[in-house]
Amino acid sequence: MITAGRIVRLAERDRAQLHFCLDGQIRSALAGDTVLTAMLASGQALRMSEFGPEPRAGFCLMGACQDCWVWQEEGPRLRACSTLVTQGMRLRTTPRESWP
Repeated sequence: MITAGRIVRLAERDRAQLHFCLDGQIRSALAGDTVLTAMLASGQALRMSEFGPEPRAGFCLMGACQDCWVWQEEGPRLRACSTLVTQGMRLRTTPRESWP
């Protein structure tokens, strides 16, 4: 189920659309979006909080706090707030050892 995003685009919607895979589901983004922007605009929280049941949406949004790590299906992690999403990118919100 796709829900409304945590962020809503108000302008600049004329960039090329691309698709990426997040936790096994195809999502869409616009060329030039960061991974974090693409995740939040598509209705996905960044991750669940380790201190409670709340979803997280990033903290500093500039690559300093290390709150926005996501994992590529190939294994390496990346910072969602400072990495541009690319066509066909395959991402996970949890580390590899917790994948089914």
